[in-house]
Amino acid sequence: MGKKVLRTKEHDNKVTVYCSDNTVYESSILVGADGVYSAVRQNMYKQLEEYGNLPSRDKDAFSIGFITMVGISHPLDPAKYPELNDDNRAHFRLVIGENNDSCYVVTVPERQFCWGVQLQLPKDLAKEQHFRNSEWGPESVDSMLKQFQAFPCGFGGTMKDIFDATPKELICKVFLEEKVFQTWHHGRSVLIGDACHKLLPGAGQGAVMAMKDAVVLANCIYNMRDGSDKSINAAFNSYHRQRHREADEIIKGSNIVTKIMFGHLTGIYRTDPKSIGYR
Repeated sequence: MGKKVLRTKEHDNKVTVYCSDNTVYESSILVGADGVYSAVRQNMYKQLEEYGNLPSRDKDAFSIGFITMVGISHPLDPAKYPELNDDNRAHFRLVIGENNDSCYVVTVPERQFCWGVQLQLPKDLAKEQHFRNSEWGPESVDSMLKQFQAFPCGFGGTMKDIFDATPKELICKVFLEEKVFQTWHHGRSVLIGDACHKLLPGAGQGAVMAMKDAVVLANCIYNMRDGSDKSINAAFNSYHRQRHREADEIIKGSNIVTKIMFGHLTGIYRTDPKSIGYR
């Protein structure tokens, strides 16, 4: 829909959503499925903090483990990279440096490579970089690519070859953050997906968890006796009970798997003193 939520307000058994283009929407229930920087969550928490009911855990910042950059190359020559001819399997190569910086390359359809590079940040630098997120531009992207261009590509050559074969518009730089919030609903508003639990990507559980949230919440709403505040609160409480414990468990597993993938559990991999850890 391309809408940006500015604020929400509850009144007369309705939730009103005010958007940046001056449009206004009303509903009996508001589901915040608007991602890690959820405007619905921010408005909900602002109200709870004004009432003195926001848990301290929900005021803490995200845990920022890594900065990652990902891209997709244009079609490449299978004579140089024979694995690109294999239409039945995805081939994955991971290279880990001595400082635990890492990069991976994986084959995808149409003879292309999907790739990613990761840097782990100390906590103080992570907070500074997060604050400067809006300043990221082409110069920032180029600077990070230069740190990895001499890394060997597991399919042959160097990562610079892969970077040069990737259109700039298909390169994206993001933070890898994690946190499970304690408060998932208030009044007639409720959160699902990254809005209430943000996972590291290693275990591939982010989208799975969001879909499970949606199914459980839909069932809880379906079983409501009526549209009263009491029924809505009971449905949201049931949803929270069914989903929160798993979120707490999955975030731990995702953290471990991501560290394994990025080479931060060093006992698993053989490391080379000259920066190449594992292929």
